[in-house]
Amino acid sequence: MSVVYINSAACISIQDTLNAQFFQNLKSENFTQIVKAIEPNYKEFIPPAMSRRMSKTVKMSSVASHFALKEAGIEKPDAIIVGTGMGCSQDSEKFLKNVLENNEEFLTPTYFIQSTHNTVAGQIALGLQCHAYNFTYVNTSSALEFSFLDAKLQINDGEADNILVGSTDEQTDRTMALYKLNNTIKKDENFPVDYLQSTTDGVIWAEGASFFVLGKNKTEKSYAQLKDIKISSRLDVAETQQFIEDFLAKNDLTNNDIDAVILGFSGDAKSDVYYTETMDLFNDSALLYYKHLSGEFNTASGFSTFMACHILKNQEIPEVMMINTVKKEGIKNILLYNHLGGNDHSLVLLEKA
Repeated sequence: MSVVYINSAACISIQDTLNAQFFQNLKSENFTQIVKAIEPNYKEFIPPAMSRRMSKTVKMSSVASHFALKEAGIEKPDAIIVGTGMGCSQDSEKFLKNVLENNEEFLTPTYFIQSTHNTVAGQIALGLQCHAYNFTYVNTSSALEFSFLDAKLQINDGEADNILVGSTDEQTDRTMALYKLNNTIKKDENFPVDYLQSTTDGVIWAEGASFFVLGKNKTEKSYAQLKDIKISSRLDVAETQQFIEDFLAKNDLTNNDIDAVILGFSGDAKSDVYYTETMDLFNDSALLYYKHLSGEFNTASGFSTFMACHILKNQEIPEVMMINTVKKEGIKNILLYNHLGGNDHSLVLLEKA
C-alpha cells in the first residue's frame, strides 16, 4: 500500500488552537462540567446572512476546513469526508421543540433539513463548489477513524490525490441536561477532576472540530504519515494488550518502536481502566494524555490527532500532556488509543513524515 500523508491540520477546541502559539499556552480544564469551544470571529470567514442560518458545528467545521485547505494549498479536494457522533444536534433539538410546541402542525422545514448529520460535509462542499465524493460517518467515538480509513483506501486505490477529512461535534442544552441526569457528566461534588487517578464516574463534556488534508504526496508542510488504523466496537479489559500487540505486529513494530502513546484518559474511573492496562505495555515510551485539554466528546480523538501531528512536526512534547518522564531524542512513531465510555475502541498509528 502506498504512503498516505497528513499535509495539514486545523482544530477548533476549548484551547485557542487556531492561534499559532497555542502549543505553549495549553491549559488544563478540571473544574467545569461543560466547556464550550473557543470560537473564531465567524464574520471573517462566513457572510453574516449565511452564518445566522448555520448551527455551531457547521460554522466550526467551515472555518477549520478553510484553515486545513489553506495550509495544504488545496482549493478543491478530491473528496470530503466528515465524521461526527451527534451531528447537527442543535437544529435537531430546535426541530423537535417546534414539533411539540406547534402540536405537529405548521412546521418550517429549515431546522429539519439542517439537522441531518451530513449537513456539515454538504455545507463545506457548497462553499467550495466541490462536486466530488462527499460522505459522512456517524460512528460515535470512532467516526474520525472510519473517515481516515475511507480516505486512506481511496488514496491507496488511486481514486483521489488529496482528501479533506474532518470530525466535529457540538453541545446542546437538552442533551447536556440529559447527560447530567444519567451521570455521563461528572457531579459537582466530584470536582476538581484528577484525570489519571479518578475514583468517580463521569466526564467533563466539551465540543470541537478538527480537519486534516490527506494526500498521496509528501509536501514541505507534511506533518505525518498515516500508517494504519484499527477499530473494535467492543473489547474486554483483559483483551486490551493483545488488541494493541496484534496491531503493532501487523505493522512490523514492537512496543519499543513506539516513541509516544497518546491515551484518552477522561477521568471516568469505570472506563479509564483500558488506558491503565495499556500503560503496562509501554515502559520505555513517552506516555501522554489529552482530554484534560480537550474535554470529552464523541470525536475528541480529532484533538489528539491534531496534537500528535504537531508533536511529530515540532519534535516536542508539551509538559502538560506528559504522564511519565520518558523523553526520546527523536519522535518517529506515535500510537493513539481512544474509546468513549468503554465502547468503540480505535488505534491510529502515525509516523514522522
